[in-house]
Amino acid sequence: MASPRMLLAVLVIVAAAAMPQSSMAANHTVGEASGWHPDFNYTAWTDGKMFMVGDNLVFNYKQGAHNVMQVGGADYKACNTSAATINTFTSGGDVVPLNATGKSWYICGFGDHCSRGQKLVVNVMSGSVSPAPPPSSSSISRNVVASYAYQIMVAAVALTTAMIFAR
Repeated sequence: MASPRMLLAVLVIVAAAAMPQSSMAANHTVGEASGWHPDFNYTAWTDGKMFMVGDNLVFNYKQGAHNVMQVGGADYKACNTSAATINTFTSGGDVVPLNATGKSWYICGFGDHCSRGQKLVVNVMSGSVSPAPPPSSSSISRNVVASYAYQIMVAAVALTTAMIFAR
C-alpha cells in the first residue's frame, strides 16, 4: 500500500500538471511607470500587448486629479464625459477586470484631459484565440512569459516531491 506521503506527492503533481497555463491572469499597468495622465500615447502603449478575459487594467494616478470612466465607443471617440458611463473609478489605484471579449473604452472625465489623449481602448480576447501571426521581434509574447512561469512552477513541484521522497 502506498504511503500517505507518496499519495500526497502524486496528488500535488497531478494538480500542477492539470493547471491550465491560461489561468495566469495578467495585470496591465496602464502607461507603465508614467501612469494615467494627459499627453500620453495610450494607443502606442497597447501595441504588442494581448488583453485576455480575466486580465486586469491597473490605472495609477493622483486621486482627485483624474478619474477613469468606462464608456461606449461613440462617447470615447467624442470624448463625451457627460454621457451615462458603464463604470467610473476614482481611487487613484483602480483595478479594472476585463470580463468580456471585445473592445472596452476608457477616458478621463476631468477638464480637457480626454481631448489631450487621456483615453484608452483595448480589444479583449478570450483565452482560446485562433492562431495569430507570430509576434514582432521587438515584443515579448505574453504566452512565452506564462509558459516560463508555468515551467518554473512545475519544476518547484518536482523539487518538492523529490525532497519528500528523499526522507
